[in-house]
Amino acid sequence: MNLYPLGLRLDGRGVLVVGGGAVATRRVPALLEAGARVVLVAPRLTPALQALADAGRLRWEPRRFEPSDVDDVWLVHVAVDDPVAAAQVSAAADERRVFCVRADDRSRATAWTPAVTRHGPVTVAVLGGGDPRRAMGLRDAIRDGLVAGTLAAPSPSAPPAADAPTGGHVALVGAGPGDPELITVKGRRLLARADVVVADRLVPGLLLDELRPEVELVDASKIPYGPAKTQEEINRILVDRARAGRFVVRLKGGDPYVFGRGGEEAIACAEAGVPVTVVSGVTSSIAAPAAAGIPVTHRGVAHEFTVVSGHVAPDDPASLVDWPALARMRGTLVVLMGLKNLPAIAATLLAHGRAAATPVAVVQEGTTGEQRALRTTLADLVPQVGAAGIRPPAVVVLGDVVTALPRP
Repeated sequence: MNLYPLGLRLDGRGVLVVGGGAVATRRVPALLEAGARVVLVAPRLTPALQALADAGRLRWEPRRFEPSDVDDVWLVHVAVDDPVAAAQVSAAADERRVFCVRADDRSRATAWTPAVTRHGPVTVAVLGGGDPRRAMGLRDAIRDGLVAGTLAAPSPSAPPAADAPTGGHVALVGAGPGDPELITVKGRRLLARADVVVADRLVPGLLLDELRPEVELVDASKIPYGPAKTQEEINRILVDRARAGRFVVRLKGGDPYVFGRGGEEAIACAEAGVPVTVVSGVTSSIAAPAAAGIPVTHRGVAHEFTVVSGHVAPDDPASLVDWPALARMRGTLVVLMGLKNLPAIAATLLAHGRAAATPVAVVQEGTTGEQRALRTTLADLVPQVGAAGIRPPAVVVLGDVVTALPRP
């Protein structure tokens, strides 16, 4: 069967979906994303569809289909597995010359839904000649190539219009905790389009290995200044390259706004009139414990978790952390960048009431092939970390969640 592929502009146009089960749950979000006015006819809905109806994102008619439902719609999706009911819907659509997609029998449908992947402004739709597995397999191969940057359509130096309205642009991209596969899809897509990449020391090296040969790579960890001057130089590089009309990705370990100084860089760009896109990343404060089999919250164990930076000692006047309050809390405490000041942190927590038997874990280089995890108690934390030779980057987790799950 020869098909005529077509992209439909559904923004503001009515689309009828008949059926409220699993198939409709899969189809409706894409219709809503395209701006369609979705009318859903079904006696019952899945919880996901019910939530969309309750939020006013679609109109639900809690009843069985009637032929008049097809009036004034541009497209019909039949999402029921009853062939008699499906035939009734498609017959009503035929009479009104409205294209109809049928989940139960594509041979009797007037339109097919392709296997789809989206990559920024690019939508790839694959039809497999009636074989859904063939279409999905090819779709997945194309998606993987787009995400990895090994398959790319010719593009301008700036990112897509949704990310860069005009001229040069900076994207603050979180690279995740260490495993290169934990960068977000959007982060990887923008990285593949970058003209300049300013990378931190903790960025997964494999991500940098995938950059195009012509990309300018600035290793921010080698800028030869003190911490304040280094940040000033990074800000200058971001602004200068963007003002030159280049697309700059500031690639940071974890999340840009979790102790990543991303806010300072956003301010510098804003003051220079440079547009900024922020792409959140998976933070090591959650991912590293998880990789070691530790949930930062767990029902009946911890209803809260607090993330603090330990790079400033508790008794330092520059510290902004209320360590005595943290010692009194019952939930989980996660300390980043705290190995240097670990003796002072442990002593302060003990002095202000945290139990000596509190379970503690230290996860070094979480989510990577070099991951190590040490489990101990608060009383024994400092000597055991020293004896084990734990080194940065490491995440310290304190609380009963450390022993909530069986060890992996």
